[in-house]
Amino acid sequence: MEHTTEHKSWFGRNWGWVVPLGGCLTIILLVILFLGSLVFGVSKMVTSSDPYESGLERVRQDQYIVGILGEPIEKDGIMQGSLSLENDRGTADISIPIKGPKGKARLYVVGTKQEDHWNYSEIYVIIDGTDEQIDLLGFEQQNSIF
Repeated sequence: MEHTTEHKSWFGRNWGWVVPLGGCLTIILLVILFLGSLVFGVSKMVTSSDPYESGLERVRQDQYIVGILGEPIEKDGIMQGSLSLENDRGTADISIPIKGPKGKARLYVVGTKQEDHWNYSEIYVIIDGTDEQIDLLGFEQQNSIF
């Protein structure tokens, strides 16, 4: 009498822990993917906002700051502060870390949006190391429309 032993496949022997673990990992990966896309979407919205772009444009056009930081000047991390937009109104009080080949600084932009126009009360840069504050509104009348 011949006795044959039938061997189960790897999945057949291990399904009891593979299925729950695989399901949990799938859920965890989906949550991470969702949160990543949410952060990317919010970040993209902020970096394409008028206060963010106007502030960086002013920094890049200011020869004094370019002399201190060098070129190119680019963002250097995550923006802090608050940006609120609703229809044709909004407020901004943001701080953007920036850097150039010669140094680092922080750009500050404060303003309000009414009827689809931004009025900036403050746009300035503080240079790291020296704490020098450079006003980028210059001789322009504060609260004027840009």
